[in-house]
Amino acid sequence: MNLLTAKQMRELDRTAIEEWGVPGLVLMENAGKATVDQIVENFAPFFPGPVTIFAGKGNNGGDGYVIARHLMNRGWEVALLVLAEPGQVGGDAGTNLDILVKSGADIEYAADIDAFDEQLDAYLETGLIVDALFGTGLSSEVEGIYAKAVDWINASSAPVVAVDIPSGIDATTGQVLGCAVLADLTVTFASAKVGQVVYPAVEFVGDLIVADIGIPKQLSDRLNIDHLFINAEAAQILLPARPARGHKGTFGHLLLLAGSTGKSGAAALAAEGGLRAGAGLATLACPEHLNPIFETKLTEVMTAPLPEVDGMISMQAIPDIEQLCADKSTLAIGPGLGTGREISSLVSHLVRECPLPMVIDADGLTALVDHLDQLKERQALTILTPHPGEMARMTGLSIAEVEADRLTVARDFATRYNVILVLKGARTVVAEPGGSVFVNGSGNPSLACGGTGDVLTGVIAGLLGQQISPVAAVLLGVYLHGRAADRLFETQGRAGILATDLLREIPATRRELLLEEEVC
Repeated sequence: MNLLTAKQMRELDRTAIEEWGVPGLVLMENAGKATVDQIVENFAPFFPGPVTIFAGKGNNGGDGYVIARHLMNRGWEVALLVLAEPGQVGGDAGTNLDILVKSGADIEYAADIDAFDEQLDAYLETGLIVDALFGTGLSSEVEGIYAKAVDWINASSAPVVAVDIPSGIDATTGQVLGCAVLADLTVTFASAKVGQVVYPAVEFVGDLIVADIGIPKQLSDRLNIDHLFINAEAAQILLPARPARGHKGTFGHLLLLAGSTGKSGAAALAAEGGLRAGAGLATLACPEHLNPIFETKLTEVMTAPLPEVDGMISMQAIPDIEQLCADKSTLAIGPGLGTGREISSLVSHLVRECPLPMVIDADGLTALVDHLDQLKERQALTILTPHPGEMARMTGLSIAEVEADRLTVARDFATRYNVILVLKGARTVVAEPGGSVFVNGSGNPSLACGGTGDVLTGVIAGLLGQQISPVAAVLLGVYLHGRAADRLFETQGRAGILATDLLREIPATRRELLLEEEVC
């Protein structure tokens, strides 16, 4: 699903009105009517209201005036509070307000906090609230009477429908601009916005509905849309074929460089993750003292013992690793690998010399921090999968700075270092070197458990060898991983789910995505 920034949405509106001749009044009418259709469908038990509409003086308020008219026409009881003086509302919004005045609607005006306070008692019994204060163009903090209105709306027990976006949310970053309306349903227009699908905005948007308001599709196609949302529909398209005549060699041979004393679990989870994602073969290269453990624990995974020092793979293992790489499709480095100068030198050497597509995670990322510029010189594909703490170490930013603008941080890093960057967390972000950014729609807090990131490393690496494009492998891997957690959440809740539970759920999650005819 395409995602637009606030700037792109303004350009889409402008082009539709000024260049293609679609009247702004038509777009406003369609937006208001589409919102009413969703209100009637989703809040039928609340009929006939009363409904209270909080409207600003701009076009978002104009949408609110159209909503009031259509609700009244359908028999709803509507009260409208305009946070402006009557003469301050102009343009298309003013036209729709004039129509509403002539229809005899219940309209009150409040241009300051005192006037607002005087009106509030009339709305205490409202059954449904419509937020039409600010639209996607808001870029400054909500203050004064508007902040007072937001606080009142949030204190009400009535359900809230936001028009286009909850007032107070930045449509591009998803950040809260001082304060924001907590909506139960948001009806947005033409396209979803970037700021509606990332945190913290996700907690304010509620259910998100995208409504067609008549902007010609050709105009959207002309935009350079570089933000996309990955949902089940998008993930389904990415699934690689599984031909009936395929064999284990058809679906790739994954090599993992992982494990050290006390961290054998991470290596095992990543290796099994690759197989659960559909890889034909997996070989785990590990410190030699751990090899007997893995041979016992991992029935389906082949193992390769390597020279070690202090319980970790040593530089002396490089010839063995190079030989192992010769017939493999993908190399995954990092889960439980350990840290220190020896590991840092080993990872640095492989980044420079290994010709295989590479997935680097966990301790592999720590080892890479002082050698990031080597990534720019790699001819083969590189995928990095940091959590926010690892991202902070690689960028020199604080974790708070990373989390404040995850999409920009991920895109800047991916383009600078020529990698596919998977920034894990709530609404995982994937950025590719060309500048496109993807927001993953699956996952929940049950993933906040040790080992789940190792599973993701294996899943992505396992998909890379299955005749699928690198970006598709990453996006599908991230979605499958999160959706497996969602399936577990549906039956087990969000706490106490283990990474091994996630492993077992991945094949069923993949099957869930298949089209009906493919399943049959």
